[in-house]
Amino acid sequence: MKINDAFFGLVLAILGGLVLFTVRSYPTIPGQQVGPALFPGLIATGILVCGLALIVRGWLARKAAPWAVPGEWMRSARHVAAFALLVASVLFYIFAAQALGFLPTAMLILWAMFYVLRVPPGKSLLIAVITTLAIHFMFYKLLRVPLPWGILANYSW
Repeated sequence: MKINDAFFGLVLAILGGLVLFTVRSYPTIPGQQVGPALFPGLIATGILVCGLALIVRGWLARKAAPWAVPGEWMRSARHVAAFALLVASVLFYIFAAQALGFLPTAMLILWAMFYVLRVPPGKSLLIAVITTLAIHFMFYKLLRVPLPWGILANYSW
């Protein structure tokens, strides 16, 4: 899908403005000319300027092209279903991960995504289990990210 640059420029300009507004409240360091707000402020200024440039570019190009052009994938029911499943999977993880735990939630999500992408059910389940265990090992054991155990709390390692 092609969306006019003005839309993304507006999003970037708002993001840059919010960061600039936030860094105003950062404390100053006595005796220093440079404080903790300098680098986030510089990056936010760059984002704001780029956002404004995209707004101008999109506004000038509005007559040459429509505001939004749907992509070819939007005509395919399978691709639209895969996109909807992706959004639903993120929401499902947000609301179910604490109760179910990372392992069952991630396995269900991966299995469903592979299934929508037409991977055979047995193969998709095997890939989902192996991938979930690998991700869990990397984040929980190596990076020490506290992943929720949920219904598997009694079996945590």
